[in-house]
Amino acid sequence: MNPSSTPFSTLIRTASHEQHVEAETSTFMSDLLGGRLGVDAYARYTEQLWFVYEALESGVRELSGDPVAGPFIQPELMRLASLERDLAHLRGPRWRDGLTALPATREYAGRVAECARTWPGGYVAHHYTRYLGDLSGGQIIRGKAEQTWGFARKGDGVRFYVFEGIGNPAAFKRGYRELLDGLRVDDLEKQRVVAECRRAFALNTGVFRALGEEFRISA
Repeated sequence: MNPSSTPFSTLIRTASHEQHVEAETSTFMSDLLGGRLGVDAYARYTEQLWFVYEALESGVRELSGDPVAGPFIQPELMRLASLERDLAHLRGPRWRDGLTALPATREYAGRVAECARTWPGGYVAHHYTRYLGDLSGGQIIRGKAEQTWGFARKGDGVRFYVFEGIGNPAAFKRGYRELLDGLRVDDLEKQRVVAECRRAFALNTGVFRALGEEFRISA
């Protein structure tokens, strides 16, 4: 397959498939979705997400005018306010007092922040792995969380997974892939973006691994 003739959205999806599967099938996520962990593990995971999305979203104003990253900055995707509402529900009004990042989370959020500051193409790689994942597999997590811990459907505790501004997720994802296909960079830069996408999945898996250590189920 000639990379330059393959739509970039296809290239980035297939190139990161293995890492994607590894992240989705981590022990922690399997235990969480299998109902083998308590709501505290879910809350701890939600805390880690806050650090990643804070890094993703704190620089959007500066990036919105960038020719490469700018088209991807869409207000209906923004998750930080929803995450904070979920954390207030999960941890109480003083949730910030106990907020701590695992070392793996600090590494992940640090890399996202670095790309946001210095490399728009790399930022797009992280943007893609997070937001398209939230719109897809994230919906499975929401359903399981509602079922396992009794959260109101699409209510506090799972608002992170609810995209109220996106009426048709399938159409939105199609539009997002068209943006990827039209990415205004050359083939070499596209290869770098794909490599960063792989790195993003690896960093995410590192967070799952650390959470798995913290919430290990006794054999």
